[in-house]
Amino acid sequence: MCLAIPGEIIEITGGDPLTRMARVSFGGVIREASLAYVPEAKPGDYVLVHAGFALQTIDEEEARRTLELLEQMGGAAEGAPE
Repeated sequence: MCLAIPGEIIEITGGDPLTRMARVSFGGVIREASLAYVPEAKPGDYVLVHAGFALQTIDEEEARRTLELLEQMGGAAEGAPE
């Protein structure tokens, strides 16, 4: 199973659409992601990131809902018997 995580674009570097990179915040954790698949993305946009690539832009509400669900899943896994 693959999982893409939503994050907010903080900063973009590079001008070539194939080599543009972004600093993306995942709840305060900053990581680099390629914007090759989302050339229209800009700072402040939310993107789904998997394996270092932003795959698509999403709206802020969808990003927040997804993050809440991931937090709930993490809490449920913490309480699960081993």
